[in-house]
Amino acid sequence: MPVAKAVRTMAVPTVVSQLIVLIYNMADTFFIGRTNDPYMVAGASLILPIFNISLSLAGLAGIGGGALISRLLGEKRTEEARKVYSFCVYLSVLTAALFSVAVLLWMRPLMTLLGAGGETYPYASSYAFFVIVCGGVPTVLSNTLATLLRSVGESGKAGFGITMGGLINIALDPLFMFVLLPSGMEIVGAGSATCLSNCIVCVYFLLVLAKLRRSGSILRLCSPLRFPLKASLVGIFAVGIPSAITTLLFDLDYVVIDRLMSGYNDIALAAVGIVLKAERLPLNVGVGICQGMMPIIAYNYSAGNFRRMRETKNYSLRLGLTCAAVSILLYEIFAGQIMRIFIGDAGTVALGTDFLRARVLATPLMFLSFFHVYVFNGFGKGGHALFLGVTRWLVFNIPMLFLLNFLFGMYGIVWSQVTADVLTVALSIFVYHRFAKRNLSPKAGGTLQTQGE
Repeated sequence: MPVAKAVRTMAVPTVVSQLIVLIYNMADTFFIGRTNDPYMVAGASLILPIFNISLSLAGLAGIGGGALISRLLGEKRTEEARKVYSFCVYLSVLTAALFSVAVLLWMRPLMTLLGAGGETYPYASSYAFFVIVCGGVPTVLSNTLATLLRSVGESGKAGFGITMGGLINIALDPLFMFVLLPSGMEIVGAGSATCLSNCIVCVYFLLVLAKLRRSGSILRLCSPLRFPLKASLVGIFAVGIPSAITTLLFDLDYVVIDRLMSGYNDIALAAVGIVLKAERLPLNVGVGICQGMMPIIAYNYSAGNFRRMRETKNYSLRLGLTCAAVSILLYEIFAGQIMRIFIGDAGTVALGTDFLRARVLATPLMFLSFFHVYVFNGFGKGGHALFLGVTRWLVFNIPMLFLLNFLFGMYGIVWSQVTADVLTVALSIFVYHRFAKRNLSPKAGGTLQTQGE
């Protein structure tokens, strides 16, 4: 296909599924907000970092394995690609199960670390039990399988599955919260609906893979004892571990925000909790574009087709920045209305409106930051991706949170993202151009290292 059509074919289903995932994540907040109980809203919002940490486990197997599978297909090594697929499926199930057990065993200290107080702890722990403990394995497995499907060009099936799960969750939320369960247990209903919807979508993906297996797809499970080559294992973890760590650091940033904001009052915590979800709309569009782009970049990088790879990168970059610019315009105009969708409390709406208008200005900078990480993941250069991720969060973002909180209070917390990501983008562009000059130019000969660094 022409590059623009190829990117749209891969990215559109992914973007749609990312938006539906965001909507169903926000649906819990929306329906819980109908209670007009800021403590219940804050309790649910506190779980967002933990939920995203579970998704980082899907990135470990899905991003690491998916990028490698695309590169192996570019090299026509289909049998090795099949072994990589099987290993990643088993890996995602094991890591998800261990994480769910860990959350169950250390629930109270974990919730306390996130900033849950006496009023918010019962809500936060109840929500975490259903979403993370009970629903952890199907959530991680379904997201891993979606990424692996995209790695072989089945973006439509992956997008449909994630979209279906989100729509089911949106439909089940009001049923569980306001019909089946009594008043006061709305957060249990929201958590139960999320858990059940993730189980349903996991079953869907297993059925899709069973059908693909009969048609001869490489996505066929083999014995867990049939390990990929050592170089392939290195390739999986060289990209997967940096992807997981970067996601963990992203969530650590959210934990720090919640923790610092909880030092002011629960109204501020509820407001920023809603804002952190609302700002994910344009970010998820950008992530969807990057996820659709990455297999094309990985395949063409491995096949040595650098011209098509560059065209894919540049088109995706323009598309993402355009979406970011539109989102800034809309959020600046409709920030107050967006807040009122989630909660009717006037104080929370007023504070959240200010927060959202400040945070959305960072959208193009955040897109540029993780765009370069996805490009390096497609190349199999996990070390570069890890360097950018660690520098972004541990050197720029998190220290900036503490500094601006100290200088300007809770509004400093909100403005820290823009300030830190200016530095992150400058570093990302420098690292990419340095890599491209050495490895992607005609003089460099296009040196390939497809199995990791």
